[in-house]
Amino acid sequence: MSLAEVRNWVFDMDGTLTVAVHDFAAIRVALGIPPEDDILTHLAALPAAEAAAKHAWLLEHERDLAIASTPATGAVELVRELAGRGCRLGILTRNARELAHVTLEAIGLADCFEVAHILGRDEAEPKPSPDGLLKIASAWGVAPSELVMVGDYRFDLDCGRAAGARTVLVNLPDNPWPELVDWHAADCRALRGLLG
Repeated sequence: MSLAEVRNWVFDMDGTLTVAVHDFAAIRVALGIPPEDDILTHLAALPAAEAAAKHAWLLEHERDLAIASTPATGAVELVRELAGRGCRLGILTRNARELAHVTLEAIGLADCFEVAHILGRDEAEPKPSPDGLLKIASAWGVAPSELVMVGDYRFDLDCGRAAGARTVLVNLPDNPWPELVDWHAADCRALRGLLG
């Protein structure tokens, strides 16, 4: 299958459709999380009250970032072209669904994604789990192999592979995970060029 034939597109949000601004090291420091720990995994293991307080801080921090989001190079044109071709579009993010919507509004793409097709950390197990991608495939009535997962980080690619979907790496000049990637594009503008 060529990229031009793909009809079902799922995007990561931060760093994929937007310019990456999360300072994960600073977030870990603010929340008292060891540098080597995954933030969401660490929070999930905390006692309920402590986890709730830290999640609330994280949500407010991420809300500020979402409001100030700027689109990644070529992201708006890519998504609008796919929407114009009648492709189904979804978002799978480790962020909160409500903040994904805030982000999409900030970059001018909220009209391209149905809220039901935006899954965040409360609607599905966070990537690299394939849970969210499998839920989207089921909702769309397609096999996971008919989806393409587009992201900028290993978690996106691991998620896609585990679900049985194809994968696209964007916004990295080099491909550090060739075994996980079906297509690699320097940015969303280059990815749009691959559509033919």
